[in-house]
Amino acid sequence: MNDDADQQHLAEANPGYASGQLARALSTALTHEDPDTRRRAGERQRAWRSVLAGMVNGLLTIGSRTPVRDLPAWVTPEVLRGGFATGAPSAGGPLTEYETEAARRAGVPLDRQALFAYWLSEDGLARLYELLDGGRYEVTVPEEAALLTVAWLARAGETDAALGLVEELAPFAGRLRFTPRPSTRPAPDAGTVHRRTVAEAGESLARRRTSEAVEAQREALAVWQPFGDELLAHWLETADAGQPTRVLTRAPDAAWHGQSAELLRRYRDLAGRHTRCTKHLKPKENLGVLRGALEETVAGRELDARRLGLLRHAVTSMVRRRGLPGSAELTALRGEQAAQAALPSHHALAQLVLRRLSGLDQQAGVAEVAPLVAAVGEEEARETGLPAGAVIPAGVRRPVEAALSAPLSTLVERGVVPSAEVLAELVPQLVAATTAQAYPDPALRTLAAAHHRAFAGRRSLLLLNLQRQVRAEELPWVRAVAGQRADGEAGAVSAVALRRLGELAVQAFPGTILPNSLVRELSVLARQADLGAPLVEELAADIFMGTFTPKFLAAARIAAELLGGGSLYERYYAIDYRAVRNLAIVETGEALTRSYGARTSPGFAKLCVERAEAGSPRSRRGGGSVAANGKVIEQAQILTTHNLATLVHRVGIEPAAGWPDLARRCFVTVCRLTGRVHGNPRPLGTIKDVAYAWRQLVFHLSLCTPGERARTLARLPEELTRHPGHVAGRLAPALTGLYQVAEGGRADEGTGRLLLGWTTDGHWLRPDPDPASASAG
Repeated sequence: MNDDADQQHLAEANPGYASGQLARALSTALTHEDPDTRRRAGERQRAWRSVLAGMVNGLLTIGSRTPVRDLPAWVTPEVLRGGFATGAPSAGGPLTEYETEAARRAGVPLDRQALFAYWLSEDGLARLYELLDGGRYEVTVPEEAALLTVAWLARAGETDAALGLVEELAPFAGRLRFTPRPSTRPAPDAGTVHRRTVAEAGESLARRRTSEAVEAQREALAVWQPFGDELLAHWLETADAGQPTRVLTRAPDAAWHGQSAELLRRYRDLAGRHTRCTKHLKPKENLGVLRGALEETVAGRELDARRLGLLRHAVTSMVRRRGLPGSAELTALRGEQAAQAALPSHHALAQLVLRRLSGLDQQAGVAEVAPLVAAVGEEEARETGLPAGAVIPAGVRRPVEAALSAPLSTLVERGVVPSAEVLAELVPQLVAATTAQAYPDPALRTLAAAHHRAFAGRRSLLLLNLQRQVRAEELPWVRAVAGQRADGEAGAVSAVALRRLGELAVQAFPGTILPNSLVRELSVLARQADLGAPLVEELAADIFMGTFTPKFLAAARIAAELLGGGSLYERYYAIDYRAVRNLAIVETGEALTRSYGARTSPGFAKLCVERAEAGSPRSRRGGGSVAANGKVIEQAQILTTHNLATLVHRVGIEPAAGWPDLARRCFVTVCRLTGRVHGNPRPLGTIKDVAYAWRQLVFHLSLCTPGERARTLARLPEELTRHPGHVAGRLAPALTGLYQVAEGGRADEGTGRLLLGWTTDGHWLRPDPDPASASAG
């Protein structure tokens, strides 16, 4: 739901992409070995067939804000990968179970039109009032909040607004569901979030299957290794004293032959019951050689020279590797192996943890993880047969840890939120609670929060001609209660939430670009806080249309206010921030250009193009290629600092770790990513990420005091020693360029290089450095 990240060329809205997706889904549905995967692929191929059919018969207009004929923009469409609408509304389809139950209780026909009329009756409104006051309902798509909004308006005496909303909804009453699913659970706690529910953790544990490889290894240790020791000891009885490996140097007696027959009987019994490990069946393996020779001897056949040689070689090898049966070394080894084999399987321990989860609220998170992943207790051992004190392995703990319900900062600290992308998944829960504070009425506040959580899950459409994704304030039921907002106090709350989330994202994941989904949620808070804090999305180079909306220039102006006047960042990237400020003043005072009806900033676009082409021969500028687009987009990210300056200068983030620590950690990210370039046949995506992290390094260094910056720069080479030598070899030119700028020069002087992510030529970071330069670095 962004303004710019979904820009597309008209050529992108053709059936080719959809046909390719259909072919892939069809292939998976027919050939994949997993039945669940085949089922999901079957659903996808049916959806892609709908897309293609809709494009052919005119039902769909791909690239429009209203992609489905006869459905307004506010209707949530079903959207597939790439932003293609299928033609089906997300709130449509067959009646849900709760709708069917509601119709039966009301005594009305089983169709949505009849249900819609019932909800507007006196009895229906009374039931909606109960839902509003209890807060026990789940809004899964935005439309499900519509009739609750009608009920709230009716009860609040806002009759005209309620009637107006009903009038707008009525034409779609037979197709869409406008009420939420009743729930037994109250509204979520605004102070805590969880990545997974208890039910989802349980599903993950239930999917764990017994590992055949692990069980085969367990069988080898518990059964076949000890039996091999017995066979070895039995053959050693035929060797002369002092020559334990020269078996059959003396004739075995009758007792030995009787024991041989018993060993072979036991072997057949073991082989029949223990079938996972098959190594003993191979005649050339040591155990197979000993067993085969014993069968020959028991059958009364004398071993020929070849068979005898194989037997003695096997015995010699086993004694050399294991030691003599009964020796202290072998006894100790077998004790360790027996203990290892006796450990319970991960599958069995997962079943135990699953049982512990069964008594919890399945649709919530868990307040405390430790009791759920504690070692097997005495009573549990008696009930399950698992050994008391057995430790729950990390692979079984992880799904439960992902269900921890706690403040977002706690989840980040504990590693439950490992990336900015996962952070973006959880932020809507907090933004929902924050934005809902604008409504003084508790029932309306709960409804607004539930609606925001649902709206955040609305998938972005493929849009052409700079059209903007639908915003929540455009939905009829949101507009109907807009006058109920008390934005003054709510704006202050949003500003605090925005600052805390901004600090968390920047501090927790240094060197990582803010994902678009997170930028969208932060933008909601920024608009409500009215801070004048434009946040910009990352644009895709393959669908870039060569234009930028005015907020990019506004963000660049904020960066100029923070970093202008000779900062390290301004000098490193050779930016004239005074010219950027002047451009912003000029364009703000003039009517901005409209491209296909959308406002654009031609001056900012021209500046980015000029900077992207600077220093490149005209023949190598790429002229509309993906790489050329990428260079222009990268210059926009450089000029705006891709939201860092806005978060610092307008939102007021102040990471507790401090700017020197963030700069150091950004360099750690740079080194880690650079290590992935080595030997990588397709490293350009990684190089782009290296440039992101490097840009943040330069930004954080620019906010340090001169002393802090000097000390941080001096310590960077020490970090290189913690990484492979080729990392230092690759980064040496970039570090030289950074030091040159810090000393008053330019980054591209002498052996220094300016580190950017995009190029229309071969990237200088790509070739593997020679060992000499790597060691010198």
